[in-house]
Amino acid sequence: MKVLKVLLGLMLLAVAFVGGFGYGRWYGPREAKAVKQAEKPHGYHCPMHPNFRSDKPGECGICGMRLVPDEVDAQMPATPARDMASMPMGTVRVSPDKQQLIGVRYGVAEEASGSHSFRAVGKVAVDETRIAKVQTKTEGWIDQVFVNFTGKLVEKGQPLLTLYSPELLASQHEYLLALKSREILKNSTLQGTGAQNEGLINAARKRLELWDLNAEQIAGIEKSRLPVTNITLFAPISGYVMTRNAFPKQRVMPDTELYTVVDLSRVWIMADVFENEMAQVREGMAATLTLSYGGGRKIAARVNYVQPQVDPMTRTLKVRLEAENPGLLLKPDMFVDVDFAVSSPRRVSVPADAVLDAGLRKTVFVDRGDGYLEPRAVETGDRIGDRIEILKGLKAGERVVTSGNFLIDSESQMRSAAAGMSSHDHGQGGKQ
Repeated sequence: MKVLKVLLGLMLLAVAFVGGFGYGRWYGPREAKAVKQAEKPHGYHCPMHPNFRSDKPGECGICGMRLVPDEVDAQMPATPARDMASMPMGTVRVSPDKQQLIGVRYGVAEEASGSHSFRAVGKVAVDETRIAKVQTKTEGWIDQVFVNFTGKLVEKGQPLLTLYSPELLASQHEYLLALKSREILKNSTLQGTGAQNEGLINAARKRLELWDLNAEQIAGIEKSRLPVTNITLFAPISGYVMTRNAFPKQRVMPDTELYTVVDLSRVWIMADVFENEMAQVREGMAATLTLSYGGGRKIAARVNYVQPQVDPMTRTLKVRLEAENPGLLLKPDMFVDVDFAVSSPRRVSVPADAVLDAGLRKTVFVDRGDGYLEPRAVETGDRIGDRIEILKGLKAGERVVTSGNFLIDSESQMRSAAAGMSSHDHGQGGKQ
């Protein structure tokens, strides 16, 4: 009987061993496989386009960015204090890994005052108030030419040419006859003769003055009592001869431009200022000219006129400056760099790259902490170098996105649109 019980116990142990071994062989791999499947991510999505999903790794079909597992989003668990529902519409949450992936960088809204400068390209021009044209007021013929090439430096009063004119010669004879009549009739007893002769002399003298004869020339004619056949024309100002149309034996008319003399001791600079900087330019403000040669020599200048119209081709405003021209360093049609010095009051500004300008709306993304980025509409003012003034929408010290904001803006707009569609669908369901 005992032997029978022992055999029965051994049989039960054998059956239990076989059953356990078979269960492990059959169900063990299935459970391990199920555990491994549970450990695998359920799917993949695009970091910038969450609506694009796939059940296998790959690239986003919208932007080409590598897909990430769904479980990556669990790295930044939402806290009650920073729940997405409590954030303004369009706020996105970007994990540190995603920020590094898309190259997000930050800047700070700063409030500061001081001065800054901006640069424009200028072109040297002739001061139009320092141009003199040499012409005659009568028809004639050139006899001698003393200034015979363009570019010659002349001094005021320097002889330029001699001119023979029958009309000038006749006017001289009239003046000499009037003088001779005064001498003949000076002892006349006729009443009013002397006054009449003086009137003739004054009229003849005035005619010579209108022919541009100076007092010295008229005095010479009066002293010699002989007419001058060839009248000399003199330089009206000191400067450089820019145009020459005078040649010996040439016939000239009153409208013939014989010489153009330009004083280059002071010149104009026509600078092209862009539209976003033209509001900072005003008459009387100081500027500095920098030459591209001579070790970058600098010359002081001052704005003396701002044209009222923008060039439709270049979208720039012409600003005229005046400057002294020591040593004739500034030559007409030369290009120079113009640095405008602008002083500014205290104001809030951000890096220019932080502002997304969509025309009617300008947006910056403000860092709310824990990866939350809030889109904030702002009003901008002047551009200050590489920064932009913020009139409304930001406070000093707030941290803003300066790089990668285009991708963040795309996701923000998609989420805003999705939220709008969800609320619309909910409203339609309520009506039904």
